[in-house]
Amino acid sequence: MSPLNIRMEHAVQEMLEFNKKLGEGLKTLADITDIDIGSTPKEAVYKEDNLVLYRYKPIVDNPNPIPLLIIYALVNRPYMLDLQANRSTIRGLLETGQDVYLIDWGYPDEADRYLTLEDYIHGYIHRCVKTLCKRHGINKVNVLGVCQGGTLSVCYSALYPQKVKNLITMVTPIDFHTPDNLLSHWLEKIDVDLLVDTMGNIPGELLNWTFLSMKPFRLTGQKYLEMVDSLHNTEAAKNFLRMEKWIFDSPDQAGEAFRQFTKWFFQQNALINNKLIIGEKRVDLQNITMPILNIYATEDHIVPPKAAIALKKLVKSTDYQELALKAGHIGIYVSERVQKTMPNTIGSWLDTHD
Repeated sequence: MSPLNIRMEHAVQEMLEFNKKLGEGLKTLADITDIDIGSTPKEAVYKEDNLVLYRYKPIVDNPNPIPLLIIYALVNRPYMLDLQANRSTIRGLLETGQDVYLIDWGYPDEADRYLTLEDYIHGYIHRCVKTLCKRHGINKVNVLGVCQGGTLSVCYSALYPQKVKNLITMVTPIDFHTPDNLLSHWLEKIDVDLLVDTMGNIPGELLNWTFLSMKPFRLTGQKYLEMVDSLHNTEAAKNFLRMEKWIFDSPDQAGEAFRQFTKWFFQQNALINNKLIIGEKRVDLQNITMPILNIYATEDHIVPPKAAIALKKLVKSTDYQELALKAGHIGIYVSERVQKTMPNTIGSWLDTHD
């Protein structure tokens, strides 16, 4: 390996330029007083415990008569889908004529310590679906599941196939034991019983730092150095702060549901082995016969593509399509390039299937 050729005068000049950019950036940050997130108008149509079911205000005269229910992950806040006006999956879906609803799980507290996956799937999700059916006078809804919420959506669709007209999964883990699944390798040997019995609800901060540790250099160092180059621009600074707010806004996890999800999915891979039983009912993926659009990110380090596309061989649907997007797990929501095409693709797919 050849030795590094670093000239002292170049190093000093680079440090001076960095300090100058940092000083200008601090002035920009000082002038930012508030960060707006979730700009698309919405109203609460159903509430239960910490859960709120929102309906986003349609922006076309005659939206799709079959509403689209978005089921987000439990481990993050769903406003990632509506981070800002020009990078909003939800606004993009509204522009395609969809009638969009979203489950906001809220922030679990001590009263939620013993909530189970049965409570989430047979309880909360099922009652939200019934609420939509009653509001619209229909028997089935369209479902869009995101990340862990996609896994829950797949389970719900297998347990209640008569209630789901079309199923869309987005960066959704199905096979939790693919060789490139770093998170699964980490959780494989963890004593989750000891963890939950000791802590009760699992702190969101603990999970957040676990995800950051999957790419420690990139997510805890490099991005802050790169940030300095764009802080002179107020809008760029706001974009960065929006992302930081979302990353560190991590809800605690209901202890019992966390125990079950870790054991049944990460450790036992019970979903693809047809051994998953939720609320005394087997989750049989062969029950999923409705049309499916499976969206995954080719550069996803949390849900590797192989973990997502495993769905194809497990369901009985004869109308199965995949959409591969060149992005990472988070980039799929905030990339301007992706947002220009993904909502339109989903909207067109739903229109042809409704």
